[in-house]
Order: sequence, then C-alpha cells, then structure tokens
Amino acid sequence: MIKNNYDAIVVGTGVSGGWAAKELCEKGLKTLVLERGPMVKHVEDYSTMNDDHWDYPAGDIITQEIRKRQPKQSRTGYVNSESTKHFFVDDNEHPYNEKKPFNWIRGYHVGGRSLLWGRQVYRLSDFDFEANLKDGIAVDWPIRYKDLAPWYEYVEEYIGVSGEYLGLSHLPDSKFLKAMELHCVEEELKKSLNEKYDDRLLTIGRTAHITEGTKPGLGRVSCQYRNRCRRGCPFGAYFSSNSSTLPAAEATGNMKLRPNSIVTEVIYDEDKKCATGVRIIDSESNETIEYSAKVIFLCASTVASTSILMQSKSDRFPNGMGNDSEELGHNLMDHHFQVGASGQHDGFKDKYYTGRRPNGIYIPRFRNLGGKTNQKDFIRGYGYQGGGGRYGWSHNVKELAYGAKFKEAILKPGDWAMGLGGFGEILPYHDNKLILDYDKYDKWGLPTVTFDAEMKENELNMRKDMQEQAIEMLETAGFNNVKGNDRIYNFGNGIHEMGTARMGNDPKTSVLNGNNQLHSVPNVYVTDGSAMTSAGCTNPSLTYMALTARAANHAVEQLKKMNI
Repeated sequence: MIKNNYDAIVVGTGVSGGWAAKELCEKGLKTLVLERGPMVKHVEDYSTMNDDHWDYPAGDIITQEIRKRQPKQSRTGYVNSESTKHFFVDDNEHPYNEKKPFNWIRGYHVGGRSLLWGRQVYRLSDFDFEANLKDGIAVDWPIRYKDLAPWYEYVEEYIGVSGEYLGLSHLPDSKFLKAMELHCVEEELKKSLNEKYDDRLLTIGRTAHITEGTKPGLGRVSCQYRNRCRRGCPFGAYFSSNSSTLPAAEATGNMKLRPNSIVTEVIYDEDKKCATGVRIIDSESNETIEYSAKVIFLCASTVASTSILMQSKSDRFPNGMGNDSEELGHNLMDHHFQVGASGQHDGFKDKYYTGRRPNGIYIPRFRNLGGKTNQKDFIRGYGYQGGGGRYGWSHNVKELAYGAKFKEAILKPGDWAMGLGGFGEILPYHDNKLILDYDKYDKWGLPTVTFDAEMKENELNMRKDMQEQAIEMLETAGFNNVKGNDRIYNFGNGIHEMGTARMGNDPKTSVLNGNNQLHSVPNVYVTDGSAMTSAGCTNPSLTYMALTARAANHAVEQLKKMNI
C-alpha cells in the first residue's frame, strides 16, 4: 500500500474545493487535491464551447441515448442537449435511491459544478443568521453576518461579481462590477414596482461574471454574451475553479492535483484523537491508496462529504466520523422554486436587444421582514428570478404557414413576454435526510445514497403566496394574458443540497463548530453546503466560498499554533 504525506488534503474541486486549494497553497501548505472524476483543463477540454445547433444530427437536443444513460439527470431539464451531457454523471454508473422523489444533479470531473452553476451570488444577512434562533427552528447559527462580511468581500473581489447597489439590510450589497442591462419590459416592471409598492423592487441578477476589466486566473476577461456558459467558458468570464482558483493554487508550486480519486473515508487515529489522512480508490485501476496530512478539508459537495463522514467509522465513531450528535445526514435542505407567473406585453414593438445575456432579473425578498411584511401562514421568505424577452421565429412553425407570408413572418420577432419564478427557503427539518444503503453498492463497492426528503406545510403555503404575488405584480404592471404556474417541484431540483453536517454552538445538536471544524475532530473542516444551518432564500454558493476562505485562514493559524 502506497503512503504519501502532505500538509493538507482537499477533497473536491468545485467552488469550495477550489477555494480551499487556493488559500491553503498560497499560505504555504503542500496540498493534495483529490477529485473523483477525470481531468478537465480550462479551454482545452471544453469540447463543445463553440458548437452551433446544426453541428449535431438532431439539432443539439436531448436524445433517446441521453435519456437511457442519464434518466435521472435528464428528467429535470438540466441535461437537455448533446452539447452539455458530458458534464453530468452517467446515472447507470452512479446510482442512488429515493424514498421520495429526489433529483440529485451533479458532474464528476475537475471543477465539478463550478462549470455548471447558475452563477447567481448573494450574501446572507443577519435576517438569515438569526432566523433559526428567532423562530425557534432547529439550532442557532454559531456565526453572524459580521463574521463573514469581510470574507464575502474577499471572495467577491477575486471572482468578479456584476450587480447593482441597493442598500437593503436583508440583502447586503456586494463589491460589484458594472451591472448588466435590463430589457425594456424588465424596466417596465421595475418602474411599476417602484410606483405601486413600497416594499419591493427589481434589479438585475447579481452574477459571477466579469463585465469590465480582468480578474485573476487563466486569461479571465469580460463576458462575451454568448450564453454558452454550461459548455465551459474559454474567456474565463464566469467564475469557475478551472479558470480561477485551481490555476492560482497550481502557480504556487504547492498543489498536487489527483483526478480519478474516490475518497472512501477519513482515517482516524484513536491515540492521537485526530484524523491522519484519507483512503481513496483509484477509479481507473481500483487500487486503494492512503494519503496522510495534518489537516483535511471536505469540499466534495453536501451529499458526497456527508457520505464520506458516514463511511468513516471507527471504535470512536461507530456511526460516522464526527457524528456524536446523530445529526449527520439529517436536516437536508434545498431551495424550492418552479412556481410563479408569466405574461405578455403589447408595447415596445420597436425595440429589441443584442447579445445573449447570461443572467436574469431578481426581486429580493419582501416577506417576513418585520411589521406589515410578516405573514401568518408561513415563516421565512422568497425572492423572484426570471426575465423578459421577445418570442423568436419558432412560434410561427405551429401555424403551418408557407411561401412569401411565412418568410416575412419569420423575420419579425414576436411579442414581448415576462416571467417571474419564485425562489424560496426550505426549513431544516430533522426528518429530511440522506442515509447509506449497505445492501446496494456502486461499481467500486461503496454503499449508495438513499434520499428521504419532502416539502412541508410551511413551504406549500409559501408557494401559494409566490404564485399569487407574481400574478398580481405582472397584472399591476400592465402585462396581459398573465398565467400562474406551479410545476411539480421535487427535492433536489434547486441543486442546492445543504445542511447535513450543520454548524452549531452545541456538539450535542450539531456536527461542525463556528469555524467549520468537526466538533470532535478539529483538524477536519467541512466547508461546502453540508455546513449550512439554514438555507436563506438566495443562491448559496457565495456563502460556501466565503466560509471556505475563512476556514482555510483559521486552519493555517491553528497549525502555526500547533493546536491541530
């Protein structure tokens, strides 16, 4: 059995793993970075980045072969084309189980979901960090906004975030690059909200895209408005580990990146009362290898990091490493959406837009913020994401027109339309959980994950309000043919799995402390979505990155003091 020694080990290469690698390497630690999937090199391995629809036999749509190999990945609509299928897992090789419907969407490769994410970045506020305590829900966060604010800014300045300053206490401003422009119907809705409401507003989405200048990494320059982001961006305009943090880590000379490495457990030393390393399976050779380190960062994403801890059993931890509280795997959260409204607008026939803006609008939370905003049927809140545009030529096809009139019709864009989709918080319920099934194994002999989670009354009541308010806002702004919608939301659709190794003040009720360390194994840090104590109602990736940078700084300080 081969043994290798490092100062630090990072498991995972997504937004959290990339940041852990960068920070630890730049602070002088010899760091091994492990990724269970294959290598993806920035630009070089973005094989479909410049393809057009006509480059594919079926026109770059989802095919029967995709549905056969990726039945769960494709049922959500995220895997919807040949040009992006290779960045999502093969469900036949990576099975999982569902007691209730659960869509676990993921990609196993260097960069992980940092190549696939929606890139919306919002800070949490003390409305979020204090919510559990005020509502008597779950456990209190061990940190507050002031603890994370400098790390939010640190991360934002590095990754590049475009957006608009609003001055809202419940949605703190970031350090922004130039905001992307709104379309005319979006401006119309914004104007209406300003005139008709005193508690809501519309802004452009806050997104991790460079809109001016450059940012650190491999040739990261301004967005070219191609909206082909999920294929990999050759310009590095949007933030990904591949274009930004991993190159920074590699530039230090302190990083060893090892793809095709499935971490099966964290190794615990009963005498030293600490973790000493990890055990992996090489996914290509099936060789088992052990690596040792002084500090370990689990950043493999919520489900994977939690599974690794569950598999890390010993006499000290018979139910999984750090699981003294028995909360490991519980309190699984996501964000619920796929509810709202859409409508058409008769105006602006003389207007259009250029480019393909890779971003939409955002209406920040306006419920349960105090006073008249408080609701009796549900706690917490939601925002809206969405956008407006003009119908394309394809709406003429169904008319079966032909000849000169058809040619004339397809040269004219259709009507303007606007859609609003609610994006809400799911509470941390103890019985929403994931477990390991030791009767069903994957091809590497590891137990498969079983999900058991669902929305409850609070979320269902919230969804009613999400639809009603979307309809009201569009109708008030003069849109016509406004229709509400509430598609069937299944847990996991938000792709924001969170909470299964939550932070907390009390080791009896939580897994991690306020520095993202396992309460009982302080040289193991978990900084991905596992750590979240509550979900908030905004996209969480910025918080993962800020927590990671903060935890890496803490780990280096503790190593210097020889406390871990």
